[in-house]
Order: sequence, then structure tokens, then C-alpha cells
Amino acid sequence: MQFGIHSLLFNETFVEKDLPLLDKCKRMGFDAVEIIPFDPARFPARRVRSAAADLGLTINTGYGMPAEYNIISPDPEVRRRGVEFSKMLIDLSNEAGAKVFGGMIYCGWGYLTGKMRTAEEWKWGVENYREIAEYARGASSLILGIEPVNRFESHFINTAADAIRFIEEVGTANVKVHLDTFHMIREENNITEAVRAAGKRLGYVHACENQRGVPGTGLMPWTEFFRALREVGYDGCVTIESFDPEMESIAKLCCIWRKLADTPEQLATDGLKFLKEVHRSVWN
Repeated sequence: MQFGIHSLLFNETFVEKDLPLLDKCKRMGFDAVEIIPFDPARFPARRVRSAAADLGLTINTGYGMPAEYNIISPDPEVRRRGVEFSKMLIDLSNEAGAKVFGGMIYCGWGYLTGKMRTAEEWKWGVENYREIAEYARGASSLILGIEPVNRFESHFINTAADAIRFIEEVGTANVKVHLDTFHMIREENNITEAVRAAGKRLGYVHACENQRGVPGTGLMPWTEFFRALREVGYDGCVTIESFDPEMESIAKLCCIWRKLADTPEQLATDGLKFLKEVHRSVWN
């Protein structure tokens, strides 16, 4: 199992000046870094790949799709733009050497219609994501991670069961479940059963406390969660995802209104220490 850290804990975007962050994360003891290329035109994908290879770091990428690229929009032009934008992000992820491209990559982040998901939205999502997945499958071994999120961020995929059904209907082996404990603790009836249901379909994990603070300081049942990961044979990456309230644009997007640790570095290193201790206690 690898342990990763999310770049948005330290930087609001990732452009060339941010490349030293990779070395910083390696020195803190992480095996992997997840990067969100919010500014795709300036994302230094080739340099990320080279620097990560030199450091022995795994790179993962993610995204929260903007409304103008929403593949479940009632507007067919928006859906088409979403498919093409997704293909471009897959190209960037491959260029950066990413192993996983995950997140809310299957519909607009924050897109809410004010009612339950419709059969038509589901059809649009499955059909369009199948095209995206086929494109990715033809280019590399990149895993596409479908992340269920909480009800305040989407009405489309909120639980592991939703993600499993979506993946099965898309029907390509490169699409996996991306579980995030921050969302799971809000939406799942039983967190460990959700992991077991995902089983071999599980492709990526975000390790987040219920309040997005240091893992181990909140309500998340970490020992039980890691036991479930062991049961299903998950040995991929577990990435700490949190954000710094000093970064106003990210704090506003993710509703982080208070400091969750003295510094981002403390959140990262204390969280890593805790997660490794739980992992050792469960695997030994």
C-alpha cells in the first residue's frame, strides 16, 4: 500500500513554479502526490513525470468538473464539451505519468437540479463516460476513479452502490470506484460494507476525517475501514485530502472555514503517521 498527499493542501494550482512541492512531499515521507491541474494550459505534465521518476514518487491526478463541461447536462453541446475536456485531462494525466485520474470526473461539481437523479441523466452519464473510458483505455493503463460525493455537491453519485452500478453499465475494466471517507461518513449506511461491496472494483482511496482535519482526530472508524481494505485485497494508494483555509479560492469551494491543524505540514505528517500506524496494526 502507498500513502499519498493532495497537492491542494499546499498549493492552489500546480504550475511550473510548484514543482518543488514534489520534493517536499517526498521528504515528508509520502509515496505519492495527487495533483489537480486546475490550469491545464500551464500544467507542466512532462516535468512532473520526470521529477516524480527521479524522486521515486507516484503521481495521481484528479478533477472536479466545471459546469460548462457537465456530461449529464440537458444541453447536448455542454455534454459534448465535457467529453472532449475529459479526454484532454486524460492526455495530461498520461503525459504526467499518473496512475489514477479520479474525483468528480463524471458530472459537474456542485451541479444540483433540486430533485433526484433522472433516468435520462443516468443514460447521458453512462453513454458519455463510456466514450471517455474507451478513449483512455486505448491510450494507457490509467485508472479512472469514480468518486461518490455527498448530497451537497451532487445528486448523481452519492454512494459506493451508485458508483458500482455506474461502472458496471459503463462496462470497461479501466473504470474503478474511488472511495473518499469524508463523503462516505455522510452517505453510507455502513462504511465497511461499502468497501466490501466495491471489492476488486476499488481503484483509489481518499483518507479524510469527517471534518477534513488530521486523520485520527474525528469520527471516522479507521481500524474498521483498514480491515475492510485488507479483506478486499486493496493495496493501492491511500491519499490524505484536505485544504488550507488560508487559500481563499479553495476554502470557498470546499467550505473550509477554520484551521484544521497548526500548519498544512502538521496535518500531512501527523495524518501520515496515524494512518501508517493503523495500517501496521491491521496488517500485522
